[in-house]
Amino acid sequence: MFHEVSEAKITRAILREFAGWFEEYITSDVIIVGGGPSGLTAARDLARDGIKTLIIEANNYLGGGFWIGGYLMNTLTFRAPANEILDELKIPYKEAEPGLFTADGPNACSKLISAACDAGVKILNMTKFDDVVLRNSRVEGTVINWTPVSALPRQITCVDPVSLESKIVIDATGHDAHVCRSLEKRNILKLKEFGPMDANTSEDLVVEKTGEIYPGLLVCGMAVSTAYGIPRMGPTFGGMLVSGKKVAELAKDMILGVGKVSPRPAVLTN
Repeated sequence: MFHEVSEAKITRAILREFAGWFEEYITSDVIIVGGGPSGLTAARDLARDGIKTLIIEANNYLGGGFWIGGYLMNTLTFRAPANEILDELKIPYKEAEPGLFTADGPNACSKLISAACDAGVKILNMTKFDDVVLRNSRVEGTVINWTPVSALPRQITCVDPVSLESKIVIDATGHDAHVCRSLEKRNILKLKEFGPMDANTSEDLVVEKTGEIYPGLLVCGMAVSTAYGIPRMGPTFGGMLVSGKKVAELAKDMILGVGKVSPRPAVLTN
């Protein structure tokens, strides 16, 4: 028989645990906006190295397209050498062609989420990025609100957001590039939009240009494609994983004071 507890105790346990860690993560080392494959990979690597890391995810699930692959066929593809990351995460895969590997989407996504959580990453899901905290021409945090608030008609709701502070913010929001867009709206950045499909070109360029796009703001995964006008890569995910690993290394170097790490500065700043 299950141990008997009251409904009030269940609610109190949830509130006590959530409120406790949420208060602690009002200030973090790194806030990652977007819990897709690049964001989860970056978060796992950072937290594993003792960096206090928070993921903000607008949906009620993590993983983005990592769950479902392309055309609702939940088989993922990876080009070498990304299979080395699959080995690291103990994700089973098959070689479909020389240098091209397939893996089961739900299995791969579950293992990546679990690895991030095991490393100590904290997650706020159903939480919408609203804006950046910007001080002295540097991004120093995010403004957030519950995702359902944005679905309500403006005339019947006025729910103010709250702010979280961090040393670094990482835009891992995919082609939407929501964090970068918030700076573009203020004419601080000028994005280039992603180009047509070319997986061979895209994956290498996304990894190459992963880095700091504005002081305190790093960009990884497909947000890089939108920022720099790189072709889209479609349902192949190696570049996203490798980009996540690279941005984690860059963020760690910045936090530890190794130095500025942007391989190429922002597209345009005013």
